[in-house]
Amino acid sequence: METMFGFAAVVLATLVSLFSALVLQGLLMKLAFQLMQPATAGRKAVAPIERGTRMVARVYARAAR
Repeated sequence: METMFGFAAVVLATLVSLFSALVLQGLLMKLAFQLMQPATAGRKAVAPIERGTRMVARVYARAAR
């Protein structure tokens, strides 16, 4: 009987440590993905090419009138 309690305690300790490690790994993974995002992810970054294209389109629209 004592052996069964010892074995159950080892199994329970192993399961608790396994699930706590999985939770910690998940939290660290979320943190890593948060830190890997670029600083402009929330804003719309306008590339210089896009800005130049808009300027050319405006000039063309004025000249086409």
